[in-house]
Amino acid sequence: MGENESFWESLIYAHPTCITWKQEAEGSIYHLASILFVVGFMGGSGFFGLLYVFSLLGLGFLCSSVWAWLDVCAADIFSWNFILFAICFVQFIYVTYQVRSVSFDREFQELYSALFQPLGISLTVYRKIVLCCDAEVVTLEKEHCYAMQGKTPIDKLSLLVSGRIRVTVDGEFLHYIFPLQFLDSPEWDSLRPTEEGIFQVTLTAETDCRYVAWRRKKLYLLFAKHRFISRLFSILIGSDIAEKLYALNDRVHVGKGFRYDIRLPNFYHVSLPETPPVQPSHRLQRGSPRRKPMGVTNCSSFSTQ
Repeated sequence: MGENESFWESLIYAHPTCITWKQEAEGSIYHLASILFVVGFMGGSGFFGLLYVFSLLGLGFLCSSVWAWLDVCAADIFSWNFILFAICFVQFIYVTYQVRSVSFDREFQELYSALFQPLGISLTVYRKIVLCCDAEVVTLEKEHCYAMQGKTPIDKLSLLVSGRIRVTVDGEFLHYIFPLQFLDSPEWDSLRPTEEGIFQVTLTAETDCRYVAWRRKKLYLLFAKHRFISRLFSILIGSDIAEKLYALNDRVHVGKGFRYDIRLPNFYHVSLPETPPVQPSHRLQRGSPRRKPMGVTNCSSFSTQ
């Protein structure tokens, strides 16, 4: 115990006590370095936040080195500040290289700003997603079909970047697909990774369209390597399917001003006692929102009698 006390006492009292303080302030270089330190530590996160922090801290350490060399004339203070300046400079160059390596074309940059950046997705994660689709944006001309009912296999997942897609089944209009919506989210969600299937709807371009497509097998490999990206797409696809369900819900009426609500799937069976109850899983094939709700026609005719 005595040894510990002597150690702390020597640590605290061994150095000379400041009896007189300097009357004059340090030079302007010292104060400039302090200001740069204060402003530099206010930087944010991300690549550009790191560039901000390392640039200002590097300048602060450089000013401290100059101050130690010219005013203090202390080699140790100069050495430490110059080493810290060199570390910040190297980090700045490294981050700059990373930012340059994850630059994208205009359409991918706009897609990131509109969809992925608000979710807090970093550029490095987004770069993996872009590389999975080979950084390619596909063009679909007006009145050309992306998929045909009963013919086109479900082998990819596509996200509309620009234009408008019309979805029909047996020639009957269902809903539109707008930019930043998936073209085939219901089909993707209806199949397991090992299953295969074909489209039950026809998707036709109403205008010249541009979309990004991820091949099914390649995207599942990306999900296996990066669970975070898998959860991200699960959320995006689920939200997209919900939007399509509500788009269908707005179009369905059951007569006399009543509107079919897909959130209450058994609502119309109240008016049809002779109709046996049908579970929601039987009306929607594997959760696909692109099938027409069953029983709506009968309910409409019943209500008009």
